[in-house]
Amino acid sequence: MGMLYYGSATTPIHIEDEMLAHLKVVMATKLRRGESFTVTWRHDEHSPAGRTTLWIEPSIPLRFTFDSADPCVLDPALLRDLADEVSRGGSLTLPPLWTPVAASTSTGRHAAASRRPRVPQVAGAAGPRG
Repeated sequence: MGMLYYGSATTPIHIEDEMLAHLKVVMATKLRRGESFTVTWRHDEHSPAGRTTLWIEPSIPLRFTFDSADPCVLDPALLRDLADEVSRGGSLTLPPLWTPVAASTSTGRHAAASRRPRVPQVAGAAGPRG
């Protein structure tokens, strides 16, 4: 089972080595071209209910870790299918994955904004100036 580390998240996303190897090629190709896209999956039956979507862009670091020291043999048909899917809709949909709650949290880039307290708006009051 390989692992994908997204942004500054310390909890990896667990993906089978073979799928991760194919995903790495497709993601690297898109990012090398400066193209952003999403990757989405449903949480498997051992995870909290839901689904996760990641925004993939060149400024967000990715790290791929594989269990096997030997590279996987890539299936050209699967690479083509994944590349076609992301080219058509700007998104990749993966099979269900084990997803801990922490994997769906912020990359850390906007963590301060998410901790900022919400200030209630008073009807008729002007917004902040500055």
